[in-house]
Amino acid sequence: MPLKRRTIMLSLPAAVAGLSLGLPRGLAASPHHVVVVGGGFAGSTVAKYLRMWSNGGIAVTLIEPREQHVSCIMSNLVLNEQLSVEDLSFGYEALTGKYGVNVVRDRARSIDGANQRLQLMNSGSLAYDSLVVATGISFDPVDGLDTRKTPHAWIAGPQTSLLRQQIRDMPDDGTFVMTIPQAPYRCPPGPYERACLVADILGRRSGILGDGGRSGTGAPRVVVLDANPRIQAERETFSRAFQGIYGDIVEYIADATVVAVDSDAREVTTTRGTYRGDVLNVIPRHSAHGLLTTSGLTGAGGRWASVDPVTYGSILQDFPGVYVIGDAQGTGQPKSGHMANSQAKICADAILRSAAGLSPYTEERLNNLTTNSACFSPITRSEASWLTAVFRYDRAAGAMTLAPGSLGEAHRWNSENYRDMFDWSRNLFADTFG
Repeated sequence: MPLKRRTIMLSLPAAVAGLSLGLPRGLAASPHHVVVVGGGFAGSTVAKYLRMWSNGGIAVTLIEPREQHVSCIMSNLVLNEQLSVEDLSFGYEALTGKYGVNVVRDRARSIDGANQRLQLMNSGSLAYDSLVVATGISFDPVDGLDTRKTPHAWIAGPQTSLLRQQIRDMPDDGTFVMTIPQAPYRCPPGPYERACLVADILGRRSGILGDGGRSGTGAPRVVVLDANPRIQAERETFSRAFQGIYGDIVEYIADATVVAVDSDAREVTTTRGTYRGDVLNVIPRHSAHGLLTTSGLTGAGGRWASVDPVTYGSILQDFPGVYVIGDAQGTGQPKSGHMANSQAKICADAILRSAAGLSPYTEERLNNLTTNSACFSPITRSEASWLTAVFRYDRAAGAMTLAPGSLGEAHRWNSENYRDMFDWSRNLFADTFG
């Protein structure tokens, strides 16, 4: 499976996840009501494609408390002020106006699987025939962590703006300390990308990198405390960046699990020692959103929702007609916006088939069931690398596994990749929210 970077990166977001749908587009299923919880990449995509592929035959209600979704994809570029939070904010006008999705501004409180009802915070309850849960992640509590002072910036929006301001206010020779949680976590390359961009910001500002430094009084430091034993994505690329262009700035420390944080003193205690910074960026360990855990969709003591990857339906008998897509699902596939977009199309196809009385387990479908994940990682303010992978359904294992020969990465960062990154993200944003 040869990789042609530009073709793959610019076309993947619009792909239909390798499916051969074969469904009548005039699907008459008006009694079938799908409720979608969460308006991010997973939820918005599944809502859009359910309406589009059924020609309006499926009724779709999207539950989302916010007026806009702020994309985590590209949000590290807010830190170096190449993008703004507003550039990454997407409303739901297209879903309502173009596709007829009913968007309800509310939060989901609980799921009654036996009676197929969703309890909302402010609007009573909703009956559903199918329920798609696309609520994303929650963070484990960390002793002493106050995110009003110590931002994670791993859910984009106000936290991103707070971290940007703190970096602005740092001394030119200051220390930035960041933590990386135990995998799996949202966007595997993202923390290492952030370390590179912060090193680039501080290196240029101090005069160590390029021109235009304000003081040249000393070397800034970026301390990366990784709970994992090694870099989790694009290992060669980030190792070269940390040891090469940022060798005088970045200190990478593996097996450093966060034990406690003192947000006032800007200190983090880990299994490898205590570190203090002028700015502290702590990203806590992830699990599925609280709605899934409190409703029982993660099972006893589970962190993620176990689903059948053929449909993304819950494998738990107490939740018929309930599907989980995006970061909260526990299939072992990467947790990313691009992957969420891909999973949403498989889920939409499965729901449409079931609503039409068709099986989602046909030979043709199982043989063609794939998802894809692609991303670009800015390494400097003008150069990027990329990573792509295809997952294919393994019938013997009953799981999505990495397709042989499909894993590819740039190894070298350059300006062409940086330009392609904006084309790729625009395609993904349009396919999800447009």
